[in-house]
Amino acid sequence: MPVTRRSALSLLALAPVLAACGVGGSSGTRPRVRVAYQNFADSTLLVKDRGVLERALPGHDITWTSFDSGASINTAFLGGAVDIAVIGSSPAAAGLCPPLAIPYQVIELLNVIGDSEALVVRAGSGITDVRGLVGRKVATPFSSTAHYSLLAAFQQAGVDPASVTLVDLEPQNIQAAWQRGDIDGAYVWTPVLGVLQQDGVTLTDSAKLAAAGRPTLTFTVARKEFIERNGDVVDAWLAATDEALKKIKSEPRVVAEAVARQIGASVDDALSQLKQNIYLDHAEQRSPEFFGTPEAPGELAARLRSTAEFLLGQRKVDSVPDLAAFRAALRTPRG
Repeated sequence: MPVTRRSALSLLALAPVLAACGVGGSSGTRPRVRVAYQNFADSTLLVKDRGVLERALPGHDITWTSFDSGASINTAFLGGAVDIAVIGSSPAAAGLCPPLAIPYQVIELLNVIGDSEALVVRAGSGITDVRGLVGRKVATPFSSTAHYSLLAAFQQAGVDPASVTLVDLEPQNIQAAWQRGDIDGAYVWTPVLGVLQQDGVTLTDSAKLAAAGRPTLTFTVARKEFIERNGDVVDAWLAATDEALKKIKSEPRVVAEAVARQIGASVDDALSQLKQNIYLDHAEQRSPEFFGTPEAPGELAARLRSTAEFLLGQRKVDSVPDLAAFRAALRTPRG
């Protein structure tokens, strides 16, 4: 069952009990690794589907928990219920800023988000551009990359967010609200996005916003303490995901078959979703545009800080740390 923000808050409340039962450290004598993932097409679903991590770490208990959004994952991190997670750049930037100030590090870039996230309105609504959303009701998961992109689209179009009724809904709830006719539009990601596009009109997407200077990314993050104590686990994770990133390029249909099994889609749908983003293996991620090297840091820290500054302007974070803090939050993948 996917974890929503409400159930993530329950995890937060239960954190002391979970810790007392061995969750987050070990299960009996076996160390536990708790992975938070999201049900969209990406390389980590191949790792999960094939049990790569479980084979690489036979002495560990690996648990995979599906979350509906990055905000839910941040809540779970605060509760000490997650070790490694798949999360978007906007919630990651928020997580590194007060009031959350989560002690985690970005350990790899899973993708550059393209048109797998988009702003859709109902066909026949009469809305033809972002300015037409004034006075309408639009849903998005708050504190997500989609929320960030929606606010960026408003800024680009000169629309005051206060003039639009914004509704905070998880993707599955967005789909239900759309089907009931409760909302006029939504900014969301696949696979829910594909359902909305069947009877909707796309106004803009994250690929277009990236081209306009507002890119969004998907990362793997891990708790600093976990990284320090479990270098073998982190190395195994990175080896598995790097291989999966390469396989998306060399054997995309093989990856799509695994993704299809995990998200309950057809292989063709999964393949189409995979093609909506840009994937870089770890060697490519060490380019100046992203991580760079320890000797010559790349642009990724500045991109994260720019995202945080945007969130500050939208009053989504309390303050923004200096660039050095964001550089310290990056751990360049070696693979």
